[in-house]
Amino acid sequence: MIGAGLARLSGAVVDRAPALGQRNFRRYFYGQICSVLGTFIQAVALSWLVYRITGSPALLGLTAFLSQAPQLLVAPVAGVLIDRFDRRRILVILQCVFAAQALLLAGLVAFDLIAVWHILALSLLLGVLNSFDLPSRQSLLLYLVDDRSTLANAVALNAAVVHSGRLIGPPLAGLLLAVVPESICFLINALSYLGPIYAVLAIRAEMPRQQKLKTGSALLEVAAFIRGSFPAQAALSAVAMVNATASAYVVLMPVFAKDVFAGSAQSLGVLLGMGGAGALTASVYLSTRARTGIALDFLTGSCAVASIGLVGFAVAGYLGSVGLGLPMVGLIGAGIGATNIAANTRLQYEAPDSLRGRVISIFGSLRFGFDALGGLLAGALAASLGVLPVTLGLGLLLLLGSGLLRTRLLARAGMQLRA
Repeated sequence: MIGAGLARLSGAVVDRAPALGQRNFRRYFYGQICSVLGTFIQAVALSWLVYRITGSPALLGLTAFLSQAPQLLVAPVAGVLIDRFDRRRILVILQCVFAAQALLLAGLVAFDLIAVWHILALSLLLGVLNSFDLPSRQSLLLYLVDDRSTLANAVALNAAVVHSGRLIGPPLAGLLLAVVPESICFLINALSYLGPIYAVLAIRAEMPRQQKLKTGSALLEVAAFIRGSFPAQAALSAVAMVNATASAYVVLMPVFAKDVFAGSAQSLGVLLGMGGAGALTASVYLSTRARTGIALDFLTGSCAVASIGLVGFAVAGYLGSVGLGLPMVGLIGAGIGATNIAANTRLQYEAPDSLRGRVISIFGSLRFGFDALGGLLAGALAASLGVLPVTLGLGLLLLLGSGLLRTRLLARAGMQLRA
């Protein structure tokens, strides 16, 4: 009886999430869960550590910048290497180095040897590693599904894992930081990489490689593809906009938690967790949509949602109302998550297989590189102008940008109708 009930439940899950019915993707999916949770626990612990020992919003921005900015330059080259070599081997090596980085950070904090330059150097290392990690993972997804029509579902489910970690990880980190030092959070993250290492080693799939690919010509080839594809241009524009503005809320959140709302590490965890809840909601919604590419006008709506959340969060700060701030953070997370997932899905469908690693590396470059630039600028401006006017300004700027993108899409649609 119980077995039949579980079988029916499993069938219902696969019917709504068909990518989970495929062995390779299922193993990869479950292997990511523990790693993503550890990643967000470390991220919150690190931001709290930086603000606790320095009290500087600018250093929060610099730390976030160094952990992501290398992707602006490194990720496009990483895409060439990913298309050239074995993606599985690259991912396993990356997970081992990620674990070593977390262990070193844990040791420095545990023995009270940590200094600001250590944090900045290890954040820079993290940024270089991330330049290879995201395009390796994302370009792997196509080869984990036997039915290409389930690719959009696989992309959304993969994002759901990340956003679930963003929902659960920060509050859990807040609870941990109330009773243990930051070093324990870093140690947990180091151990969490065992999951994806096992999952990637268990993958059985044929993945094409282009061993004679040359870096210069390979980059020119992907640039030509983007120039000739309006959907790719629109998707990448939306990614750059939303991450240069809305994603800065993560960098500024310790200031909101500690100074604006007079809270603690637990408050930081809850606020960031609400952003994760919004992003998870967006990923679950997108995972249930038709198994095709997502309409481009969806991107302008998701950017607008994030902008409304930013403006509302600034208003909540002026009013000193954390009750109003929480749902606004949820809107920010939903808008960012929906934009990134929709753009990624569109690019996965637009990119030819021979360019997949390079196209997704450009996505990663803009996704995290502009996130880093926005966070650095927001942190510096917040140090001189204050966190509330900066947050309000970012929200209004994103609203303007989403309107301009919408105008461009409508003009393009009009040109196609006249043709």
